[in-house]
Amino acid sequence: MGVDKAAVASRLLAGSLGGYALAQLLPVALVASLAPALPRADAVLVAMQLSFAVYALALMTAFAARSARRAWAGMLLASLGSTVIAWVAL
Repeated sequence: MGVDKAAVASRLLAGSLGGYALAQLLPVALVASLAPALPRADAVLVAMQLSFAVYALALMTAFAARSARRAWAGMLLASLGSTVIAWVAL
């Protein structure tokens, strides 16, 4: 039972690059969504603090996925969803 190094590298890239993209896009969507309920500065602080947890969760999710392809698909769908929410809310 050997470890497929390419799959591990792909998961690492999916978690690090996809997680980074998600951690950058999600705060924009959160600020756009929370702006009516909170002052803008508070919404930015809340969103930026949550981005650290999102990045860590994305990295863990990449290794918990059944395959590297599913890890990439999850990161892509989450990033696209955040982009659409930010676009609609702004």
